[in-house]
Amino acid sequence: MQKPTRARILDAAHELMLTLGLSRATTKEIARAAGCSEAALYKHFANKEELFVSVLQERLPRLGPLLQRLTEEPGERPVEENLTEIARLAADFYAESFPIGASLYAETKLKRRHEDALQKMGKGPHVPIEALDAYLRAERDAGRIAPDADTFAAASLLLGACAQRAFAYDAVVGKRPPQPVAEFAAALARTLLAGISR
Repeated sequence: MQKPTRARILDAAHELMLTLGLSRATTKEIARAAGCSEAALYKHFANKEELFVSVLQERLPRLGPLLQRLTEEPGERPVEENLTEIARLAADFYAESFPIGASLYAETKLKRRHEDALQKMGKGPHVPIEALDAYLRAERDAGRIAPDADTFAAASLLLGACAQRAFAYDAVVGKRPPQPVAEFAAALARTLLAGISR
């Protein structure tokens, strides 16, 4: 049984954006790879930017739902355990999204078009930082981290480290990170928490 058209389009877009880069993966090529017409693609996605965001949200590790759940239910698990899971997912997300989005930075007009579209959709690279900040504020309000902890700085440090890991090791051919992602996530969470704990 064939997958629904929308799922085939997302699968094809993910594969082509990963192998060709965002700028070279055209909607025509994506539709062809999905086995549908370009008109069918536009029935499901308003534009390439919406398709890009959908690939990030639906085909890559899902950080957003985890952060939302943790913000709504702080205190369910130890903060260090939560930060470790967040760091692991973020490291995986950035490792997978970096090759897709890197081509944006090579073409100024394309980058501007994507930035404008993301702003209209209320999406962008700032969203996970703000969501992690909200979670950390909830933990601070619950008394599980220091009352004077700078939660925005902590969120920026954790996610910035995950993004930098992807950038540093994806940009260097043949160079592997010094730690497996699970070990990196645990060490990052432990180190960050040492700076913001009570």
